[in-house]
Amino acid sequence: MPAKVIAEDCTGCELCVDECPEEAITMVDEIAVVDVDKCNDCGDCVDVCASDAIVVE
Repeated sequence: MPAKVIAEDCTGCELCVDECPEEAITMVDEIAVVDVDKCNDCGDCVDVCASDAIVVE
């Protein structure tokens, strides 16, 4: 399953955008958004998210 952002927990820090090797995360209205077609489920974004706003189920 691709990464999922819990919008209400996202602080807009953009660490996940910088960390994603597939460039699958963009910011929309200061909230991270994952392109499910690009996400390879690596979990790198989960590891850097200080607010625990990203999960890979």
